[in-house]
Amino acid sequence: MASPTAYLVLASQRSGSTLLVESLRATGVAGEPQEFFQYLPTTSQSPQPREWFADAGDESIMRLLDPLDEGKPDLAPPEIWRDYIRTVGRTPNGIWGGKLMWNQTPLLMQRAEGLPDRSGTGLMSAIRDVVGSDPVLVHVYRPDVISQAVSFWRAVQTRVWRGRPDPVRDARAEYHAGAIAHVVTMLRAQEDAWRSWFAEEDVNVMDVSYPVLWRNLTEVVGTVLEALGLDPRLAPAPVLERQADQRSDDWVERYRRDAEREGLPT
Repeated sequence: MASPTAYLVLASQRSGSTLLVESLRATGVAGEPQEFFQYLPTTSQSPQPREWFADAGDESIMRLLDPLDEGKPDLAPPEIWRDYIRTVGRTPNGIWGGKLMWNQTPLLMQRAEGLPDRSGTGLMSAIRDVVGSDPVLVHVYRPDVISQAVSFWRAVQTRVWRGRPDPVRDARAEYHAGAIAHVVTMLRAQEDAWRSWFAEEDVNVMDVSYPVLWRNLTEVVGTVLEALGLDPRLAPAPVLERQADQRSDDWVERYRRDAEREGLPT
């Protein structure tokens, strides 16, 4: 039986998925994984900082975030959009890689609906129609959602999503319990939605928690490579550093205290 020729990492923001896909990319044979499905057709951009908190109704959050950029509409027809994703995400050996967050699934399904050769309805069909085959599905999740939410809140203020924080922008970032609470709720809803989909559709996934990923990255990458029929010995040493630092840890502990005192989500 032929090995799969594609994989898709399923996650929520700041779960460790970038750590995994960048290590897979570094092999040179495991696709060119990107977050292809994050770009909004109205702006051709991923969601901007203020868009994540549009329904929070809290001006004290908005004042800490960059203003909106109008962007430009994405007018590419569904077939051109799909062909671009299939081409750009693939290495010369034919392996394709990508990453999908739950909040991006409506856009993926909407764009897939416009394809002339749709195979069916539902999320799995949309994934198959865009990727071109049934991919290996790897689910990355972070059990400590508070740390995940703090990481998101800090990154959305600084707009630094990988690598060390920019000192100038990071100096402007502020702790905000309400913003972190909003993100905790959002991330829990995404993870619950993934779990529900896995159960309802009997989806076969490779489940990887952030602590396991961080401590055993080379082994996890090797497991994904094996699932693709590739040599697991090609798994590289970690290519990204842990972004969290003492400031992140302090905010996590501060939020835990605030949550206990004020009944905020955890």
